[in-house]
Amino acid sequence: MRLFNLLLAALICTAGPVLASSHGKGNAGAHFIENWDLDGDGVVTLAEATERRSDVFASFDADEDGALSAEEYDMFDAARANDLQEMGLPAKAAQGNNPAGLMRREMTDANGDGSVTEEEFLGSTAAWIARMDRNGDGTISADDFGK
Repeated sequence: MRLFNLLLAALICTAGPVLASSHGKGNAGAHFIENWDLDGDGVVTLAEATERRSDVFASFDADEDGALSAEEYDMFDAARANDLQEMGLPAKAAQGNNPAGLMRREMTDANGDGSVTEEEFLGSTAAWIARMDRNGDGTISADDFGK
C-alpha cells in the first residue's frame, strides 16, 4: 500500500505543474487540472493545491515524523524526475524558477536545516500557484497552460 501511495503521489505532484506547456507525450495542463481540481470546476485554487500537496507530503514522509528527511526528499525528487521522463519533458524542468523547480528542497526548506516540515512544504504552495498563474486570476485553469 505504501508503494501505491508513493506512485500516486508522484503522479499527483508532477502530472502537470512541471511546465506551463502542452508539449511532450501528454498535455501537462490537462493532467494537472485532472489531478489537482478537487471539486471538478475546471480550476485549481490555492486551497485545492494545498490539500493535494499535503497528500504528496504524507506519501513521502515514510517514517511519519512530520518532516521529509534528506533521504525522503531524494525519493520525492526521483519520483518527480521519473514523471518528467514519462511525460517526455526534460529533467531541467525540475530545476530553476519554473513550477516544478519550486518544489525543490532548497525552495521548500525555509529554515535551511536540511529537513522539510509539512508546514514548510505547504508554506511554499502560494508561490508555486502564483508562478503557474499566467493570467493572474488567482487560480490555475487551462488558460494558464499554453504553448
